[in-house]
Amino acid sequence: MIIARVLFCFLCFIALVYGLSSPDMEIMITLRNSLKSSKLDWSGPDPCHWTGLQCEGNRVTSIQIRNTGTSGTLPPDLKKLSSLEVFEVMGNSLTGKIPSLAGLESLRTFNVHDNDFTSIDADFFTGLSSLRDVILDNNPLVSWEIPSSLQNATSLTKFSAARCGLSGKIPDFNWTHDFSSLQTLVLSGNSLEGELPMSFAGSIIQVLLINGQKGNEKLNGSISVLQKMTSLTSVSLQGNGFSGPLPDFTGLVSLKSFNCRENQLTGPVPSSLTGLESLSNVALGNNLLQGPTPKFKSKYTKVDMTGLNSFCLNTPGSTCDPRVNTLLSIVEAFGYPVRLAQSWKGNDPCDGKSMWVGITCAGGEITVINFKNMGLTGTISPRFANLTSVRVIDLSQNNLTGTIPQELTNLTHLTTLDVSNNHLYGQVPDFKPNVVNTSGNPDIGKDSPGSSSGNSKAAKIVGAIIGIVLCLLLIGFAVLYLVKKKKQDRKMHPQKYDQDEVKITIGNLGVGGSESGLSGSDAHHMILEDGNTVISIQDLQDATDNFKGKNILGRGGFGIVYKGELHDGTKIAVKRMDPSILSGKGLDEFKSEISVLTKVRHRNLVKLHGFCLEGDERLLVYQYMPQGTLSRHIFHWQEEGLKPLEWSRRLIIASDVARGVEYLHTLAHKSFIHRDLKPSNILLGDDMHAKVADFGLVRLAPEGTQSIETKIAGTFGYLAPEYAVTTKVDVYSFGIILMELITGRKALDAKRSEEDVHLATWFRRMFINKDSFPKAIDETIEINEETLRSINKVAQLACHCSAREPQQRPDMSHVVNVLVSLLDQWKPEERSRDSEDIFGIDYDTPPVPLEIIEGLGNVSLASTFHGDNTLTSIPSRPPELDNTFKSGQGR
Repeated sequence: MIIARVLFCFLCFIALVYGLSSPDMEIMITLRNSLKSSKLDWSGPDPCHWTGLQCEGNRVTSIQIRNTGTSGTLPPDLKKLSSLEVFEVMGNSLTGKIPSLAGLESLRTFNVHDNDFTSIDADFFTGLSSLRDVILDNNPLVSWEIPSSLQNATSLTKFSAARCGLSGKIPDFNWTHDFSSLQTLVLSGNSLEGELPMSFAGSIIQVLLINGQKGNEKLNGSISVLQKMTSLTSVSLQGNGFSGPLPDFTGLVSLKSFNCRENQLTGPVPSSLTGLESLSNVALGNNLLQGPTPKFKSKYTKVDMTGLNSFCLNTPGSTCDPRVNTLLSIVEAFGYPVRLAQSWKGNDPCDGKSMWVGITCAGGEITVINFKNMGLTGTISPRFANLTSVRVIDLSQNNLTGTIPQELTNLTHLTTLDVSNNHLYGQVPDFKPNVVNTSGNPDIGKDSPGSSSGNSKAAKIVGAIIGIVLCLLLIGFAVLYLVKKKKQDRKMHPQKYDQDEVKITIGNLGVGGSESGLSGSDAHHMILEDGNTVISIQDLQDATDNFKGKNILGRGGFGIVYKGELHDGTKIAVKRMDPSILSGKGLDEFKSEISVLTKVRHRNLVKLHGFCLEGDERLLVYQYMPQGTLSRHIFHWQEEGLKPLEWSRRLIIASDVARGVEYLHTLAHKSFIHRDLKPSNILLGDDMHAKVADFGLVRLAPEGTQSIETKIAGTFGYLAPEYAVTTKVDVYSFGIILMELITGRKALDAKRSEEDVHLATWFRRMFINKDSFPKAIDETIEINEETLRSINKVAQLACHCSAREPQQRPDMSHVVNVLVSLLDQWKPEERSRDSEDIFGIDYDTPPVPLEIIEGLGNVSLASTFHGDNTLTSIPSRPPELDNTFKSGQGR
C-alpha cells in the first residue's frame, strides 16, 4: 500500500512538470499567428512538437522552416527566445522588417535568404557574440548600410548579404581583430561605393565576393590591399570601378579563382599572378591592362581574356617594344593613370595611329613628354633617363611628390624640364642653364616636405636687404631712363598731336629688326615711345595711298583689309578697324590682346608687325601673304585662275597649320586657344607654306550688335559640339579642315541635299565604306597607291580629331607627329626649311613671358585676299539655309 502511494505521487509530479507551459509558448503562438503556410503543422499545445522546431527541455533552440511557401511577417518579440541557436526561414515569401535579435547570446545561425523582407533593425547584431553564419541574400531591403552593431558578432565565419539593397561604403572595421574567424564575405549585387578598407589586410578571409555593384560610383580605387590578404582562395571584383595596377600575388598561395573583369585596372599583369600554380580560374577582360598579353604558367588554369584591354600585342607572352616598356616603367611611379591607359594602344608609341596621349615623336624616337595638368600623383621616375632622345618633359600642374631624380641630368638632349606647381622637395640636380622650372614647389631646396634649412633665418634677412637695395637701384635707373628718353623724343618729334591721340606699346619690335620686317631706312616712319615701335597713321596712309579702294584685299564685319607698301618696298597688310564697333571697354581689350599677340613667335603664325591708335583710328599691320587664303586654293581655284593643289602640297599645308596650333596649345609659354580655325583663316606665302591667322579679338564685339555666330565664337561647320572652351575645340576644327583638304568640299554647303549639308557627317559615312571612299576624294588629286595610303591615314586622323567627345580627340602634338611621319615619305624639296627644328619656334627673338588668354575670340586679323566674306571670322548665316537652322545643327 505504501509503495502504491509513493508511485502515485511520483506520477503526479511527472505530470505536473510536463503540464507546465514552455516559457517560449507565448512568443511562439504570436509567431504562429503571424505566419501562413499549408505545410506547417503548428497546431499542438507544445511548440517543441511543431514542424521544424527543436527544443532542449522546454526551451526552443531551433526554428527551421525552409522552402515551405510560408508567408507573413516576423513578430518584433523574437529576441525573447533567449535559448534560440538556429533561425532559418529561407526560400519563403516573408515580408516586412527583419526584427532585432539583439541580446540572443546563443544564436549561431541566421539565414533568411530569398524572401521579401524590406528592412532590418540597425541594432540587429548587438550582443550576438556566438553568431557564426549570417545569410541575407536576395531580399529587397530598402537602402541600408552595414551597421556598426555587426562588430558585436565577433564569432562570425560567414557574412553573406548579396543583392539585398546594401549601400554606402564597406566599413573600415578592424577586420583582423574584430572578425578573427571570418572566412566568407559576400556583398555582391548591391550599391556599395568607395574604396576597399585597408583594414582587410591581415584578415583570414578566404572568399571575397563583391562583384556587380549597381550604384553610380561603385566600388573603386586601388586593390593593393589584396596582396596582404594571404588566406584568399576565391575573389570576384567584376563590374566595379577599381583602378590602378594589379597587386603582388606572391603571398596568395591558396588562390584558386580570381575575377576582376569590367573594371579600370591598369599596368602590366604581374608574373606573381601568371606563375601562381594554385590558380584554376582567372578572368581579366574589359580592363585597361597594359604590357604583354599574359601567358599563365599552369596548363590547368582556365583563362578568360574576352573583351578589351590595352596590351601591346595580342599573342600571349610576346615581348613589348622597348619604348613601350620604358614608358610603362615611367608611369608606374604615377600608378599607371587611367587616362594614359585608355590612349596607349598597340606596340609603337610613334606610329601616329593610336594617338598616345602625352607622347610626341620625331624619326621614331620619343622627343616630348607632355603630362601637364593630368592630375598625376606619385613621384618622378628616374627611368625618364632611359628616353635618351627626349627634349621636353612637362610634368607641371600635377600633385607629384618626392625629389627630382639625379639621373635626369644624363639626358643630353633635354632642353626643358617643367616640374612647376607640384609638391616636390629636395635639392635640384645640376642641369644645364635654363632647362628646369621648379616654380610653385614651396619645399624645393628643403631636405623634406615642410622643413626649413638651418640658415633660413639668416638667408631671409640677407635676401630682404639685397631685395631692398636692388629695388632702390632699379627705381633710380628707371627715373634716369625716363628723363633721358623724354628729351630724345622732343628732339626727334617736335610735331604736336591732338590731346586724344594715344600711342600703344606693341612689344620690342626694334626698328629694322628681322622680326618686324622693316628696314633701318624706315626708322623715320616710326614713332618711338618708351623704347617701343608704333607705326604712325601718316605712314599707313602713305603706304595704302590713303586707303584707296584699289588696295582693298577684303571686307568684314570688323573692318577692311588693305594692301600697302612702305617706302623701302616692304609689303604689308593693314587692317582698318571700324571704330563704331569698339566701345571704351573694347579699347582696353584691344590694347591687351594686341600686346600678347606681338609676343607669339612661330614661323607658322602670321606676324603682327605693329599697329596704330590715333584719335578714332585703330589699325593693325600684318605680314603680307601674297597667295591669300587656303579657301581660295581649295574652293575657288577655278574662278581665281589657279592650279589645284597637289596632295603633297595639301599635306605640307596641313602640317604647317598643325605646327602653328601646336605651338599655341603647348609650346608657347602659356596655352592659347584659337577658336576659329578654318581655311579662310589660313594664309599662304609665295612658297605655298601656311601660316595661321586671326586669333584673339572676338571679345571686342559689343553686346547686341553682332550676329549670334559672333557671340558663340566660332563658325558653323567648324564648331565643336561642346560649349566648354579647351584646346580640343581647335582640334575639332582642324579635323574638319583635313576633311576639306581631302574632299575639296566646304564644311557647310547648303546647296547639297539635307543629309549631305554637313561635311563631317557625310565624310564619316563615306569613310566607313572603303569602296565608296575613293569617290569622296577631290577629283583634282592624282591618285596612286602611295597617295591613297597617305590619304587614308589623314582621313583616319580627321575622324579622330573631330570625335564628338573632347577626351577622344588627340592633342595637336600627336597630330603633328602623324603628319610629319607622312611627309617623310614624300620628301619634297620645299621641306628643306622644315628640318631646322622640330618645333618651328622662332629663336631669334628672346622668349617673353606671356599672359594666358583664356577664351580668345575670333575677330579676323588676317589679310584675307579673296573677295568673299572670309575677312569676318564668323560669316553671316548662308542665305540658302532657312530660319530653322540652329547653331546646334552647325555643330
